Amino acid sequence: MMYSVSTELYEEVVTRLAEAIGGGSYFSGSLTFDREGIECRLTASVIVYRRRESYPEGDRDAIADLVPVWWEFHTTGPEGEMLNDFTFSEVRALF
Repeated sequence: MMYSVSTELYEEVVTRLAEAIGGGSYFSGSLTFDREGIECRLTASVIVYRRRESYPEGDRDAIADLVPVWWEFHTTGPEGEMLNDFTFSEVRALF
């Protein structure tokens, strides 16, 4: 059975990955969370490129792009691991 990764799941991955990256320029680790009874795990090594954004309250370095060095996305349900259609290009598009 193929697990189809929804837009909402991609958005959750992006939110969690951004939190894990924080102000860093490189991330290497795993994010594991449950979504509707499915355990999702992203393991990745990612180079973070930033751009300076100016606001009235000050400047900040926002994430401009993520370049994956290596990644895996696993989905596990009650009956075990399931193949999925996750692609890192969707994650990059949301940043």
